[in-house]
Amino acid sequence: MALSDPLGILATPLTIINRVDEAAAIEKIAGIICKNEVGRVIAGLPLNMDGSEGAQAEKTKAFIAELGRNIDVPVEYRDERLSTVSARSLIQGVRKTNRGTRYDAAAAALILQSYLDDVSRTGPSS
Repeated sequence: MALSDPLGILATPLTIINRVDEAAAIEKIAGIICKNEVGRVIAGLPLNMDGSEGAQAEKTKAFIAELGRNIDVPVEYRDERLSTVSARSLIQGVRKTNRGTRYDAAAAALILQSYLDDVSRTGPSS
C-alpha cells in the first residue's frame, strides 16, 4: 500500500498487506483508509502485456469489489503492468534484506504517483 500527501502531490510506500486471509486483509485496508482519511482508493490492475484482463485481473477485481463493500470511498483501477519492474530499478541500491517486499510497496507508490501526476494534469475522474 501507498499513501499520498494531503495535497495529492507525492506518493509514499506505506506497508505490505499479505492476502493470506482476505477478510483480515480487507479489515486492515479499511482501517488504514479510515485512519488516514483516504478520499479515493487507486487499485493496481494486473493486465496482460497486450492490455487484456486475465485470471489475476479477475481475482483482483473480485477482491476490490469486496473491499468496496466495506469502505465508503470511490475506487479506481490503474494499470500496474511493469510497476514492479520499475520499482526494482529504483531500489537496486537497497540492502538485500527485505528487498522483495519493498518492491511491492514501491510499486504501489509508483502506481499511485502515476495517478496523481495524471490528476494534476487533467483533474480527477468521477
